[in-house]
Amino acid sequence: MQLMLNRKVAMITGSHGGIGRSLVQVFAEQGADIYACVRQTDEAFEQWIRELSDRTGRSIRSVCFDLTDSEACKLALQEINVRQTPIDILVNNAAVAQGSLLHMTSLKELRMVFDVNFFAQIALIQNVSRQMARRRSGSIINISSMAGLCADPGSLAYGASKAALNHATRVIAAELASFNIRVNAIAPNVTDTKMLDHMDPTVIEKIVARTSVHRCAQPEEIAKVALFLASDLSSYINGQIIRVDGGQFF
Repeated sequence: MQLMLNRKVAMITGSHGGIGRSLVQVFAEQGADIYACVRQTDEAFEQWIRELSDRTGRSIRSVCFDLTDSEACKLALQEINVRQTPIDILVNNAAVAQGSLLHMTSLKELRMVFDVNFFAQIALIQNVSRQMARRRSGSIINISSMAGLCADPGSLAYGASKAALNHATRVIAAELASFNIRVNAIAPNVTDTKMLDHMDPTVIEKIVARTSVHRCAQPEEIAKVALFLASDLSSYINGQIIRVDGGQFF
């Protein structure tokens, strides 16, 4: 059976988290070589990617840098460029969670969330898309959130940062289409990762109750949608915000 990402090179941010690990695993199993980007690594993570690399036969390398540090981002990309393995797929998965009501949200917190969830993503897209444009090929996938499409109380900072990423996805898709670069976003509903620890359990229950499947998403279910968007199977899909919401109709 032909692999969906055979000989493709993917750069995945936030690779240490639940969705990030699933992205790395699913992409590697489908033939991609991967730069697994993390803010900090540890021996357990390095062991995991070594075992995954051995099992799949793919090259998987951790790249450590802080997304909000523009100089560190440039150095990380230079490190990748030295290996002469152009990036075919960029998955902007890294994010920080924050939940508080309007009057409990400081501007400092708001700026911090936007720095990670929006500005850092745009900066990385600017850098990577220049390489893609020279080769006239690429797929960029932004991991957004249903919080960017809904208006639940307490989601001001996080939701607004994801809403901004959704809008940017559409604009960038229109601008880069002539270079044969597709840009899409995935908006997951509540997903069974450590990020749930930052949410009020009663809020999680209310969101799950609004879905037709009555459960949280699993990380691999998000990764499989990203796999589709990264592959040639989605060659006519561009500028879309794909809801992976378990059938949330209200």
